Amino acid sequence: MKNFQIVYLLRCSDNTLYTGCTSNLENRLKAHKSGEVDYTKSRLPFELVTYIAFSDKTKAFKFEKYLKSGSGKAFANKRFL
Repeated sequence: MKNFQIVYLLRCSDNTLYTGCTSNLENRLKAHKSGEVDYTKSRLPFELVTYIAFSDKTKAFKFEKYLKSGSGKAFANKRFL
């Protein structure tokens, strides 16, 4: 089976968004829930808003970077929230 990179968005308890990229979403969400991720540990609980799987690792990282930009945040707010 091909490895996928997953770009995901979380809505934190303070209504901020966290954007991340991982090859194992289940393990990454467990890390967030257990307080292992600095940004989200003080913003628990969180909600998984959406995730997108990419077969191309470079495209996944570029999309994650885009979602963290001003226009990417506007796109996410319009299309995913």
